[in-house]
Amino acid sequence: MREAILAAAREAGFELAGIAPVGEFEEHRRFEEWIAAGRAAEMQYLEARDEAGRLKRSSLQSFAPWARSVIVCAINYNTAQPYSTECKDASHGWIARYAWSREDYHDSVLEKLRRVESAILGGVTSSIETRCYVDTGPVVERIYAKYAGVGWIGKNTCVIHQKAGSWLFLGVILTSLELPPDIPAADRCGSCTRCIDACPTQAITAPYQLDAGLCISYLTIEKRGSIPEHLREGMRRQVFGCDICQDVCPWNRKAPVTAAAEFQPREGLVNPALECLAAMDEGGFRETFRGSPIRRTKRQGLRRNVAIAMGNSGDAKFLDTLQTMSRDGDSVVAEAATWAVEKLMRKG
Repeated sequence: MREAILAAAREAGFELAGIAPVGEFEEHRRFEEWIAAGRAAEMQYLEARDEAGRLKRSSLQSFAPWARSVIVCAINYNTAQPYSTECKDASHGWIARYAWSREDYHDSVLEKLRRVESAILGGVTSSIETRCYVDTGPVVERIYAKYAGVGWIGKNTCVIHQKAGSWLFLGVILTSLELPPDIPAADRCGSCTRCIDACPTQAITAPYQLDAGLCISYLTIEKRGSIPEHLREGMRRQVFGCDICQDVCPWNRKAPVTAAAEFQPREGLVNPALECLAAMDEGGFRETFRGSPIRRTKRQGLRRNVAIAMGNSGDAKFLDTLQTMSRDGDSVVAEAATWAVEKLMRKG
């Protein structure tokens, strides 16, 4: 059964797959400490608890007592495009690599995961229980990825595989089947601190420790309302997510390029022009980002991020656009644009 499951994962399009035991690992205790320290910022969904008050994400047994094994599948989304650290044009912004694709990865990865699940259900005669998750359930996927041998958890908290790098989407299948687990992945970060050194907002506060409230990905996607002023300059020209800690990772130097059509970038999303993003109306936003994870930040959030990126560009050509945005009906967008105008004027 184990070999049949791994074969089904390969057939479905996953490059990596493995099986982890159900357990409460050291990383789950660290997750509890991370939550208690307030490192999840405003992402309250990470703090979901069961009736006994236990964090759901720190114990599978608290919400899936029937689970005996966790099947972890990973698929490469890297494309033959430049890294953010290679794009120097100040008139352009940056959208995280995972959000370039032609369809939302939640849907495409879940569809592949369902095919693996069907193979499992078709390969047994007894009644079993399964459940699939792609960033949607109370599961810290990267912990199980480590114990399934898919990759180690790097100092930037991303899952890294020594051949595939870290450009990986993860999906998990919980099952009541008792399956032989794989050997946990060994940590190969060594003494390297490039991700820590490169983070503009110092969000990686120590090896393997990330403060979400300082992370550019959190600030540009999850954070609602105004972004703290002391973090804005460090955001540089990132308008949705951030790839910097992965761009500088040595394990991504030879990361393979995906052949999956659904992960190829949409036109205009690689290093997009800030003026184009600022000029986008509601209809244009919906059409451009139809089916894209960028919809999560909403048009107002994207415009807030664009205003900050324009302020960080140092380019006075954005002043007219920003002056207009400073009168925007959305107070958060208007305030960000006003800040950007003042920043550019000080530079001038």
